[in-house]
This record gives sequence, structure tokens and C-alpha cells, in this order.
Amino acid sequence: MAILRFKALELVNQRRPFTVEPAAARRSDSFGQNVFNLEAMRATMPGDYFKKLQAAIKQGATVERNVADAVASAMKTWAMAKGATHYTHWFQPLTGATAEKHDSFFDLNSDGRPIENFKGSALVQQEPDASSFPNGGIRNTFEARGYTAWDPTSPAFIIETVGAKTLCIPTIFVAYTGEALDYKAPLLKSLALLEKSALDVCQYFDKDVSRVNTTLGIEQEYFLVDKALYDARPDLVMTGRTLFGHTPAKGQQLDDHYFGSIPARVHGFMLEFEEEANLLGIPLRTRHNEVAPNQFECAPTFEDANLAVDHNQLLMDVMDRVAERHNFKVLLHEKPFAGVNGSGKHNNWAMSTDTGVNLLAPGRRPKENLQFLAFLITTIKAVHRYADLLRASIASASNDHRLGANEAPPAIMSVFLGSMLDGVLDELERTAKLPLDKGDNIYLKLGIDKIPAILLDNTDRNRTSPFAFTGNKFELRAVGSSANCSSAMTVLNTIVADQLIDFKEAVDALIEQGKKKEVAIVEILREYVISSKNIRFEGNGYSDEWKEEAAKRGLSNIATTPQALDALVRDDAADLFARHGIFSEIELHARHEILLEEYMKKIQIESRVMGDLAINHIIPTALSYQTKLVNNVRGLRELGLDDEHSQVTLEMIKAISRHVATIKTNADAMTESRKQANKIGDARELAVAYCEEVKPKFDPIRRAVDKLEQMVADEDWPLVKYRELLFSR
Repeated sequence: MAILRFKALELVNQRRPFTVEPAAARRSDSFGQNVFNLEAMRATMPGDYFKKLQAAIKQGATVERNVADAVASAMKTWAMAKGATHYTHWFQPLTGATAEKHDSFFDLNSDGRPIENFKGSALVQQEPDASSFPNGGIRNTFEARGYTAWDPTSPAFIIETVGAKTLCIPTIFVAYTGEALDYKAPLLKSLALLEKSALDVCQYFDKDVSRVNTTLGIEQEYFLVDKALYDARPDLVMTGRTLFGHTPAKGQQLDDHYFGSIPARVHGFMLEFEEEANLLGIPLRTRHNEVAPNQFECAPTFEDANLAVDHNQLLMDVMDRVAERHNFKVLLHEKPFAGVNGSGKHNNWAMSTDTGVNLLAPGRRPKENLQFLAFLITTIKAVHRYADLLRASIASASNDHRLGANEAPPAIMSVFLGSMLDGVLDELERTAKLPLDKGDNIYLKLGIDKIPAILLDNTDRNRTSPFAFTGNKFELRAVGSSANCSSAMTVLNTIVADQLIDFKEAVDALIEQGKKKEVAIVEILREYVISSKNIRFEGNGYSDEWKEEAAKRGLSNIATTPQALDALVRDDAADLFARHGIFSEIELHARHEILLEEYMKKIQIESRVMGDLAINHIIPTALSYQTKLVNNVRGLRELGLDDEHSQVTLEMIKAISRHVATIKTNADAMTESRKQANKIGDARELAVAYCEEVKPKFDPIRRAVDKLEQMVADEDWPLVKYRELLFSR
């Protein structure tokens, strides 16, 4: 493997940046060219069918079959004009990746003549094998039937791979018996629920509001390493992260990579994947170096939440394919390297009305700020009430490495508001009576002069907070870089919607008792501020003091995934999701089992790879080098130089023996722990066994291997080193 390492380094030194030609002089000229968007529909569909489709989408109604036939015909005409020969239902099963099964437009008619065919029935529904995807026991192996169903709210698009173009149709994926087997179906349900509950609350402030849209902007962090170096690290290939690697002398401590000049090869890669994303209607706006060496970030403008999630899933695929052409590998694992920052996926979440109002943006008038405070405080209350459920939504084996490290939001759920808003809420808590004037200039005496003119960007950001208010939105920073954001967004949408429903019921009850609407609103908000105060934290979320303080406040600090996932199957979660039709109890338990199994398998794979590398590569390399040292001592003795000069070498020989013994002992213990764990039948107990019995063996093995890396001659070491992975460009 040492030969492979040096051949890889030689290849890296020969790399040169690719020149990327833009599709158009201006991005806006080519934006969405490969998307069956409104313009494409309008150009290819009869006007009456186009109007019926748009009306059905806006109303959330079922698309009639004749309309579906018209859409399919137009979609086929448009796609074939762009060179597409196949179509696929593009869906998001519970594997975390996207899935697709391609079918050709080519067909034979009744008399055997070849034709191109695509009917509404093929657009609306297909039948992939449901038992071969994670289903948590919902489907037996012999019960294979499942359905993909068209999502008309997310436009179809064309993907080109090795010269072949395929029409991709976003869909949901459900079992034959109706249970959701994907991420998209629950997300769509939660978005509809949030729109209804938010709309009801908006009616207190503006009767003209008829729709509320959930918006989302997903910042994507990632690492880039050269493909040759990646291929020379079996642990990266098999697990997505480095299981071994001594920290280089220089890492990120000088902060010189962050926002620095983008390396030329990386810049070429960015330009090309941005071009592809632009053609697919993904509105990327930002690119920059991140904190760790060879770590980068891209971010889009805000979109409808469903479309934003689809675009993020598509973007990860585009980045991976483009990286191959630039001899790079994109690492989306949350913690591919020890000792430097991991990667997240910051979810910037807000709600806006069809009248153009961002419900999480402060206004200029007291009435606007009362509406803003209603949605702000209700969201805080929801996060406090369901903090464990939100923690469960971002839990994974890979994210466990990142959460709580000195770089990312901790596993403790908390809300950051900034000093000004925190002060407003404190003042509301202290005030019991609220004299009130009528009309648009509502005058609410809060112990301060009035509800203040709360300014946008009125506070600094807090990157240590998992759920931070950032001026006109909340930023859920705890989502992992490889995750499908649907999981976290489904939970967030549902808990906020549930709290908005409770809020409206409580306000209406006070109004029925004769209280003025504004007084009733403020009274309930004050109750929420008091009851949810413990979730608000303005300090350093990385500090040990916060862990102690959080415990005093009764906030959970759930460090590992198997324990975090327990929140999914508690009675309050089952009641919440069943009450609103997001998940049935069967679906919740199925997802719990799928996530536990995924956790166990990832730790199992890491354990096997670690054992293989340690026993078959590291130990033989160390023993071979030790033999060189032994021969060196023997030679010194033959020359009569057996004194303090050979003593240093003897100490190295002994140290190598100690480290080898540590590796072998712990590798054997890890294997035995794995064998014992595999006898467990219960999914949770099995995951816990891997978490508490197998995974702890990783650290002593790694420490010993990393010590050997420092001792063995560089020319003999088999694994590409951190300094090469992080600084070779």
C-alpha cells in the first residue's frame, strides 16, 4: 500500500485545473434550461390544461387523469426535444440517497411498429420493488409491491450522464398498504399542516392572507480530496471517513483557509457543478472556503421547502459526478478527519405569506411586531416542548462524531435569540398588565415604551447554537452534511404547526371570555415565554459550564444516536404525529427500526474496516520496520557500539511492540464484542451494544496506530497521511 500511496501523490502533483466554459454569458440566461418549469409547461401544454394543473397544485388537489395525460404528452415532447430517451420516477427512499429506475420512451404499438410513448398513467404512478428498500418490517421480502407517485409541486428535470439524458420526475414512495417508505411524503404532509395552522393564526393580523409558504435555504459544507488519494485510503472508500491518521503539525489553527482564495483546481470544480446546478434550476448563490483545510461550502437562495430539499439531494449527486471529472472526491461525511472541523448542513427556515410578509421578520409597526412575536415565541415554545424529538431528527452514526465537538452545535437543543430579542421576551415575562389602544398603532406597555421597532440583523450570530434566530429566520445548524433534510424539516414543521394550533385555541378561548384579541394574544405569548425560558441560551454552547447549566434546566444532553432515537417511539411523539396524520404508529416504529439498523451497520462496517487495516496493513508495516531497527542494533553491537547510541533504538523497538500489542488486543476484543452483539435480536439492544461495546474499542486502536505513524519511516507507511489529504490540491 505504501507504493499505492506514493503513486497517488505523484498523480496529484501532475494535476492541472480544468477550464470550464459557461453555458451562457449570464447565469440568468441559462437558469432552469433543463427543468420542465412554468415556461416549459406553458410552451408545450394547451392553455386550459395548464391552468387546471396550476390550480390543482395551488389547491393541493388531485390532478385529473386527462390533465395528467396532457402533462405527460407535453413532458415527453419537451424532454425528447432536449435529447432524452428515457424517463424515471426520482424518489428518496429511507437509504438516505436518491433512487431511480429508468424506462425508455420507446415502445411497440399493437401492430408491432416502434413508437415513442409516455402516458399519464406512467407519469402518475410506477411500481418499484418496495421490499428491497429499508422498510422497518412493513414489507416482507416476498411482498415486493410499492408505488412511486408523482409530486406535481416539484418540477421534472433532465439529468445527463456520460452523454445519455434522462427525464427525472420527482415522486413520493409508499408501500402497497399505504405507509410512507420515503422522506418526501411525510415532508409534504407536514408542509400542508404548517400552512393551515399558520394561516389560521395570520387571520388575527391580516384577513387578506390566503396562503403561507414554508421557505428553506440549505447551506452545504463538504470536503474535497484528490481521487487518487481517496482511492489509496480504504477507510475513506468504505466508510466515508478516516479511521486512522495522526493530526498534522498544521491544521486549521491559523484560520488561514477560511474565506481564503479558492484553489484553482477547486475553483474549476465549483464553476462546473454550479453550471450544472444552474441548468437544473438550483439557485446557488454563495461559494467559499470553510474553516478546515480542503473544506468548502455552497449555499442557494431561499426556496419552497419541498423544492429546496429536492434540490439539495440533487446537488449532492451533481457535485459527486462533477468531482469525478476533476479527479476529486466529495466527502459529505460529517467528520471525515479527526482534529479539524466536520461538516454540517445549516437549514435556514422561515414562513412567508402570499401577501409578501416574512412571518419571522420584524416589522416597522407595533402590530407587525406583535405578529412577528407570535410566530417567534410559538416556535421557541415548540422547540422547548419537543426538543428530544428535534434531536432525534438529526441523529446518525456520522453526526455523532460532530455534535458536541468544539466546532458544531452540541447535542443539547437550545435556542439563541440575541441580546435584544432576549431582552424583549424577558420584559414580556415581567409585565402582567398591558394597556392597549385600538387601531393600527397598537400601544402595548411592556415595561418598555412600546413593542420596539425590532431591527433586522439586530444581533450577532451564535454558531454554537443548534437553533439560532438570525434576523428573519431560524437556522437549524445541527443537521449533518450527508443527511436528507426532510427528516429534520418534517419534525420542525410538525411541532411548530402543533404549537400554533394550541396557540390559536388558547387565544380563542380568552376572546370568548370577553378579552380583546390583542390582550389575549399577549397573555398567551407571555405564558409561552415563561414556560419555555429554559430552552433559551445566549452563551457558548461548547463550554462545559453550559452542559452543567443545561442539566440544571432539565434539558437533555443525548450524545449518541441509539438513545436519541428513543424519542421517536415515545407516547408523546406517537400522539403528535398520529393526531396530525404525519406518521402512523406503524410508520414511526418502522423508521425507528430502520435508523437503528443503519446505525448498527455503519459501526459494524467501520469496525470491520478498522480491524482489517490494523491487522493486515498496520501491524505488518510496524513489525517490518521494527525488524529494520533490530538489525540496526545488531549491527551496532557487531561494531562494538552497544552503548547509549543503541539504547534509543531499543526504546523504539519496545514502543513499537507495546503499540502492536495494544492494537492486536483491542482488535481481538472488538471482534469478540461484535460477535456477541450480533447474537442480539432486538434492534435497539443491538444498536446500543455496538454503541457501548464495539465502538469504544476504536479509540485505543486508533491512538496506537497514530503513534506508530509517527515512528515508522515515512517511506514505509501504507496510508495516505493527513498532511497529504488536507493540503494536496
